[in-house]
Amino acid sequence: MTTTQPAVFERLSVQQWRVREARHRQRADQLTAGWRRRRQTGEANEVEDFLFTYYSYRPALLRRWHPGAGIRLEGASAEPRAQWRWYATDEADVLVDAGALLADRADTVGFVEGLLRRTAARRAKLGCSCLHEWAMVYGMRDGQERHTKLPLRLGHAGTDAVVESSRIECTHFDAFRFFTPVARPLNALQPTRETQTELEQPGCLHANMDLYKWAMKLGPIIPGELLIDTFELAREVRDLDMQASPYDVRRFGLEPVRIETQQGRREFAVRQQSFASRANVLRERMLQAIARARQAASADAVASPPAASGPGESISARRRR
Repeated sequence: MTTTQPAVFERLSVQQWRVREARHRQRADQLTAGWRRRRQTGEANEVEDFLFTYYSYRPALLRRWHPGAGIRLEGASAEPRAQWRWYATDEADVLVDAGALLADRADTVGFVEGLLRRTAARRAKLGCSCLHEWAMVYGMRDGQERHTKLPLRLGHAGTDAVVESSRIECTHFDAFRFFTPVARPLNALQPTRETQTELEQPGCLHANMDLYKWAMKLGPIIPGELLIDTFELAREVRDLDMQASPYDVRRFGLEPVRIETQQGRREFAVRQQSFASRANVLRERMLQAIARARQAASADAVASPPAASGPGESISARRRR
Protein backbone atom coordinates (compact mmCIF):
# COMPACT_ATOMS: atom_id res chain seq x y z
CA MET A 1 0.00 0.00 0.00
CA THR A 2 1.30 3.44 -0.92
CA THR A 3 1.35 6.10 1.79
CA THR A 4 2.82 9.57 2.00
CA GLN A 5 4.27 11.60 4.83
CA PRO A 6 2.38 14.56 6.30
CA ALA A 7 3.60 18.08 5.71
CA VAL A 8 6.84 18.85 7.52
CA PHE A 9 7.84 22.48 7.91
CA GLU A 10 10.74 21.92 10.29
CA ARG A 11 12.88 19.05 11.52
CA LEU A 12 14.33 18.92 15.01
CA SER A 13 17.25 16.66 15.81
CA VAL A 14 17.14 14.59 18.98
CA GLN A 15 19.42 17.10 20.70
CA GLN A 16 17.32 20.08 19.59
CA TRP A 17 13.95 18.78 20.70
CA ARG A 18 15.30 17.37 23.95
CA VAL A 19 16.72 20.78 24.87
CA ARG A 20 13.39 22.46 24.19
CA GLU A 21 11.52 19.77 26.09
CA ALA A 22 13.84 20.10 29.10
CA ARG A 23 13.49 23.90 29.18
CA HIS A 24 9.73 23.57 29.00
CA ARG A 25 9.61 21.10 31.87
CA GLN A 26 11.84 23.31 33.98
CA ARG A 27 9.56 26.31 33.46
CA ALA A 28 6.48 24.23 34.23
CA ASP A 29 8.02 22.80 37.39
CA GLN A 30 8.97 26.26 38.65
CA LEU A 31 5.49 27.64 37.97
CA THR A 32 3.69 24.76 39.69
CA ALA A 33 6.07 24.19 42.61
CA GLY A 34 3.91 26.06 45.12
CA TRP A 35 0.74 24.23 44.16
CA ARG A 36 2.43 20.82 44.29
CA ARG A 37 3.91 21.59 47.71
CA ARG A 38 0.57 22.78 49.08
CA ARG A 39 -1.11 19.61 47.87
CA GLN A 40 1.21 17.70 50.17
CA THR A 41 0.79 19.98 53.19
CA GLY A 42 -2.88 20.89 52.89
CA GLU A 43 -2.15 24.62 52.75
CA ALA A 44 -4.17 27.02 50.65
CA ASN A 45 -3.32 30.07 48.57
CA GLU A 46 -6.59 31.60 47.42
CA VAL A 47 -4.79 33.67 44.79
CA GLU A 48 -2.72 31.05 42.98
CA ASP A 49 -4.87 27.98 43.66
CA PHE A 50 -7.50 29.39 41.29
CA LEU A 51 -5.22 28.48 38.39
CA PHE A 52 -5.44 24.80 39.36
CA THR A 53 -9.01 24.55 40.67
CA TYR A 54 -11.05 26.76 38.34
CA TYR A 55 -8.76 25.70 35.49
CA SER A 56 -8.72 22.05 36.46
CA TYR A 57 -5.69 20.98 34.41
CA ARG A 58 -3.10 18.83 36.13
CA PRO A 59 0.45 20.17 36.34
CA ALA A 60 1.50 17.06 34.43
CA LEU A 61 -0.40 18.34 31.38
CA LEU A 62 1.29 21.74 31.61
CA ARG A 63 4.61 19.91 31.82
CA ARG A 64 4.06 18.16 28.48
CA TRP A 65 5.99 19.86 25.72
CA HIS A 66 4.48 19.82 22.24
CA PRO A 67 6.34 21.07 19.15
CA GLY A 68 3.20 22.24 17.32
CA ALA A 69 2.04 21.12 13.89
CA GLY A 70 4.37 20.34 11.03
CA ILE A 71 7.49 19.68 13.10
CA ARG A 72 9.22 16.32 12.88
CA LEU A 73 10.91 15.08 16.05
CA GLU A 74 13.70 12.86 14.93
CA GLY A 75 14.30 9.65 16.89
CA ALA A 76 11.27 10.11 19.16
CA SER A 77 9.30 6.98 18.28
CA ALA A 78 10.51 5.12 21.38
CA GLU A 79 9.40 7.98 23.67
CA PRO A 80 6.06 8.02 25.56
CA ARG A 81 4.88 10.87 23.33
CA ALA A 82 4.63 8.44 20.43
CA GLN A 83 1.59 6.98 22.22
CA TRP A 84 -0.02 10.32 23.10
CA ARG A 85 -3.30 11.23 21.52
CA TRP A 86 -3.00 13.10 18.19
CA TYR A 87 0.55 11.98 17.56
CA ALA A 88 1.77 9.74 14.74
CA THR A 89 5.02 7.92 14.04
CA ASP A 90 7.11 7.49 10.92
CA GLU A 91 9.73 4.85 11.52
CA ALA A 92 11.99 6.47 14.16
CA ASP A 93 10.34 9.90 14.06
CA VAL A 94 7.20 11.47 15.54
CA LEU A 95 4.90 14.34 14.48
CA VAL A 96 1.73 15.92 15.76
CA ASP A 97 -1.19 14.56 13.73
CA ALA A 98 -2.85 17.90 12.97
CA GLY A 99 -5.41 16.37 10.63
CA ALA A 100 -6.69 13.95 13.27
CA LEU A 101 -6.94 16.66 15.93
CA LEU A 102 -8.73 19.10 13.65
CA ALA A 103 -11.19 16.36 12.67
CA ASP A 104 -11.82 15.26 16.25
CA ARG A 105 -12.13 18.77 17.68
CA ALA A 106 -13.49 20.72 14.74
CA ASP A 107 -16.17 22.52 16.77
CA THR A 108 -13.80 23.44 19.60
CA VAL A 109 -11.06 24.68 17.28
CA GLY A 110 -13.53 26.69 15.23
CA PHE A 111 -15.04 28.32 18.32
CA VAL A 112 -11.67 29.18 19.87
CA GLU A 113 -10.32 30.51 16.58
CA GLY A 114 -13.32 32.79 16.12
CA LEU A 115 -13.23 33.96 19.74
CA LEU A 116 -9.52 34.80 19.60
CA ARG A 117 -9.86 36.67 16.34
CA ARG A 118 -12.90 38.71 17.38
CA THR A 119 -11.50 39.55 20.81
CA ALA A 120 -8.18 40.73 19.42
CA ALA A 121 -9.96 42.98 16.89
CA ARG A 122 -11.80 44.95 19.58
CA ARG A 123 -10.56 47.95 21.49
CA ALA A 124 -9.74 47.19 25.11
CA LYS A 125 -12.26 48.54 27.60
CA LEU A 126 -10.40 49.85 30.61
CA GLY A 127 -13.18 51.16 32.82
CA CYS A 128 -14.31 48.04 34.69
CA SER A 129 -11.96 48.62 37.67
CA CYS A 130 -12.21 44.93 38.63
CA LEU A 131 -15.71 45.50 39.99
CA HIS A 132 -16.70 41.99 38.95
CA GLU A 133 -14.90 40.72 42.06
CA TRP A 134 -16.85 43.15 44.21
CA ALA A 135 -20.14 42.14 42.61
CA MET A 136 -19.40 38.54 43.57
CA VAL A 137 -19.73 39.42 47.28
CA TYR A 138 -22.28 42.23 47.03
CA GLY A 139 -25.12 41.82 49.53
CA MET A 140 -23.44 38.93 51.34
CA ARG A 141 -22.76 38.56 55.03
CA ASP A 142 -19.88 36.99 56.96
CA GLY A 143 -19.25 33.39 55.95
CA GLN A 144 -21.05 33.62 52.61
CA GLU A 145 -18.04 34.76 50.57
CA ARG A 146 -16.21 32.48 48.17
CA HIS A 147 -12.96 33.02 50.08
CA THR A 148 -14.09 32.84 53.67
CA LYS A 149 -10.54 32.86 55.05
CA LEU A 150 -9.70 36.19 53.42
CA PRO A 151 -11.00 39.33 55.15
CA LEU A 152 -12.74 42.05 53.18
CA ARG A 153 -10.63 45.21 53.28
CA LEU A 154 -13.64 47.50 53.70
CA GLY A 155 -15.99 45.04 55.38
CA HIS A 156 -19.37 44.13 53.94
CA ALA A 157 -20.95 47.56 54.29
CA GLY A 158 -17.96 49.31 52.71
CA THR A 159 -17.83 46.77 49.88
CA ASP A 160 -21.51 47.20 49.14
CA ALA A 161 -21.11 50.98 49.11
CA VAL A 162 -18.40 50.76 46.44
CA VAL A 163 -20.63 48.61 44.24
CA GLU A 164 -23.61 50.90 44.69
CA SER A 165 -21.62 54.02 43.82
CA SER A 166 -19.98 52.55 40.71
CA ARG A 167 -20.95 51.68 37.15
CA ILE A 168 -20.40 47.97 36.57
CA GLU A 169 -19.63 46.94 32.97
CA CYS A 170 -18.51 43.32 33.07
CA THR A 171 -18.30 41.79 29.58
CA HIS A 172 -17.23 38.27 30.59
CA PHE A 173 -19.90 35.63 31.05
CA ASP A 174 -17.80 33.34 33.24
CA ALA A 175 -17.21 36.20 35.67
CA PHE A 176 -20.76 37.52 35.47
CA ARG A 177 -22.27 34.14 36.32
CA PHE A 178 -20.65 34.37 39.77
CA PHE A 179 -22.28 37.71 40.58
CA THR A 180 -24.65 37.55 43.53
CA PRO A 181 -28.31 37.59 42.47
CA VAL A 182 -28.74 41.16 43.72
CA ALA A 183 -25.64 42.31 41.80
CA ARG A 184 -26.60 40.95 38.38
CA PRO A 185 -29.20 43.63 37.57
CA LEU A 186 -26.57 46.29 38.38
CA ASN A 187 -24.36 45.22 35.47
CA ALA A 188 -24.71 47.38 32.36
CA LEU A 189 -24.55 44.19 30.27
CA GLN A 190 -26.14 40.79 30.73
CA PRO A 191 -23.56 38.42 29.17
CA THR A 192 -24.60 34.91 28.17
CA ARG A 193 -22.68 31.96 26.77
CA GLU A 194 -24.33 32.66 23.42
CA THR A 195 -23.06 36.26 23.34
CA GLN A 196 -19.53 35.42 24.46
CA THR A 197 -17.92 35.97 21.06
CA GLU A 198 -19.81 39.27 20.68
CA LEU A 199 -18.77 40.76 24.03
CA GLU A 200 -15.30 39.50 24.91
CA GLN A 201 -12.60 42.16 24.66
CA PRO A 202 -8.85 42.28 25.44
CA GLY A 203 -9.15 44.57 28.46
CA CYS A 204 -10.95 41.85 30.41
CA LEU A 205 -8.74 40.15 33.00
CA HIS A 206 -10.66 36.89 32.86
CA ALA A 207 -10.65 36.75 29.06
CA ASN A 208 -6.87 37.07 29.22
CA MET A 209 -6.51 34.40 31.90
CA ASP A 210 -8.68 32.14 29.75
CA LEU A 211 -6.00 32.05 27.06
CA TYR A 212 -4.43 29.31 29.16
CA LYS A 213 -7.69 27.32 29.00
CA TRP A 214 -7.98 27.75 25.24
CA ALA A 215 -4.35 26.74 24.71
CA MET A 216 -5.00 23.58 26.72
CA LYS A 217 -8.12 22.79 24.70
CA LEU A 218 -6.21 23.14 21.43
CA GLY A 219 -3.85 20.39 22.55
CA PRO A 220 -0.60 19.55 20.78
CA ILE A 221 -1.03 22.00 17.89
CA ILE A 222 -0.08 24.68 20.44
CA PRO A 223 3.71 24.70 20.97
CA GLY A 224 4.75 24.10 24.57
CA GLU A 225 6.49 27.46 24.84
CA LEU A 226 3.24 29.22 23.93
CA LEU A 227 1.26 27.16 26.43
CA ILE A 228 3.64 28.14 29.24
CA ASP A 229 3.46 31.79 28.16
CA THR A 230 -0.34 31.73 28.49
CA PHE A 231 -0.01 30.22 31.97
CA GLU A 232 2.54 32.81 33.06
CA LEU A 233 0.25 35.59 31.89
CA ALA A 234 -2.68 34.01 33.74
CA ARG A 235 -0.64 33.97 36.96
CA GLU A 236 0.23 37.64 36.69
CA VAL A 237 -3.32 38.62 35.77
CA ARG A 238 -4.68 36.62 38.69
CA ASP A 239 -2.47 38.61 41.06
CA LEU A 240 -4.01 41.86 39.83
CA ASP A 241 -7.49 40.34 39.88
CA MET A 242 -7.13 39.70 43.61
CA GLN A 243 -5.13 42.82 44.43
CA ALA A 244 -7.98 44.93 43.05
CA SER A 245 -10.67 42.75 44.63
CA PRO A 246 -12.38 43.56 47.95
CA TYR A 247 -10.28 40.87 49.65
CA ASP A 248 -7.14 41.62 51.66
CA VAL A 249 -4.37 39.51 50.09
CA ARG A 250 -1.38 41.15 51.77
CA ARG A 251 -0.47 37.92 53.55
CA PHE A 252 0.53 36.62 50.11
CA GLY A 253 2.84 39.60 49.58
CA LEU A 254 0.37 41.43 47.34
CA GLU A 255 -0.42 45.05 48.09
CA PRO A 256 -4.01 46.13 47.39
CA VAL A 257 -4.92 48.15 44.34
CA ARG A 258 -7.52 50.38 45.99
CA ILE A 259 -10.03 50.76 43.18
CA GLU A 260 -12.34 52.58 45.56
CA THR A 261 -10.04 55.58 44.97
CA GLN A 262 -9.27 57.48 41.77
CA GLN A 263 -5.57 56.72 42.13
CA GLY A 264 -6.31 53.01 42.49
CA ARG A 265 -8.52 53.00 39.41
CA ARG A 266 -5.81 54.71 37.38
CA GLU A 267 -3.25 52.16 38.53
CA PHE A 268 -5.60 49.33 37.64
CA ALA A 269 -6.27 50.72 34.15
CA VAL A 270 -2.54 51.09 33.40
CA ARG A 271 -1.84 47.49 34.36
CA GLN A 272 -4.99 46.35 32.57
CA GLN A 273 -3.76 47.96 29.33
CA SER A 274 -0.39 46.26 29.65
CA PHE A 275 -2.05 42.88 30.04
CA ALA A 276 -4.36 43.58 27.10
CA SER A 277 -1.37 44.25 24.84
CA ARG A 278 0.47 41.14 25.99
CA ALA A 279 -2.63 38.98 25.66
CA ASN A 280 -3.21 40.09 22.09
CA VAL A 281 0.33 39.04 21.19
CA LEU A 282 -0.50 35.58 22.57
CA ARG A 283 -3.81 35.55 20.68
CA GLU A 284 -1.95 36.20 17.45
CA ARG A 285 0.53 33.41 18.18
CA MET A 286 -2.33 31.02 18.91
CA LEU A 287 -4.05 31.96 15.66
CA GLN A 288 -0.79 31.37 13.81
CA ALA A 289 -0.51 27.93 15.43
CA ILE A 290 -4.05 27.06 14.32
CA ALA A 291 -3.32 28.29 10.80
CA ARG A 292 -0.17 26.17 10.71
CA ALA A 293 -2.16 23.11 11.80
CA ARG A 294 -4.73 23.75 9.09
CA GLN A 295 -1.95 24.13 6.53
CA ALA A 296 -0.38 20.84 7.61
CA ALA A 297 -3.71 19.02 7.58
CA SER A 298 -4.59 20.43 4.16
CA ALA A 299 -1.26 19.35 2.72
CA ASP A 300 -1.82 15.85 4.13
CA ALA A 301 -5.28 15.62 2.59
CA VAL A 302 -3.96 16.57 -0.85
CA ALA A 303 -0.91 14.30 -0.67
CA SER A 304 -2.44 11.19 0.92
CA PRO A 305 -4.69 8.84 -1.06
CA PRO A 306 -7.64 7.30 0.81
CA ALA A 307 -6.54 4.11 2.50
CA ALA A 308 -7.48 1.87 5.37
CA SER A 309 -5.14 2.21 8.32
CA GLY A 310 -3.87 -0.28 10.82
CA PRO A 311 -1.12 -0.88 13.36
CA GLY A 312 2.38 -0.74 11.99
CA GLU A 313 1.58 1.37 8.96
CA SER A 314 3.39 4.55 8.14
CA ILE A 315 2.62 8.00 9.43
CA SER A 316 -0.18 9.07 7.09
CA ALA A 317 -2.24 6.04 8.10
CA ARG A 318 -1.24 5.61 11.73
CA ARG A 319 -3.23 7.98 13.99
CA ARG A 320 -2.99 8.22 17.74
CA ARG A 321 -6.56 8.87 18.92
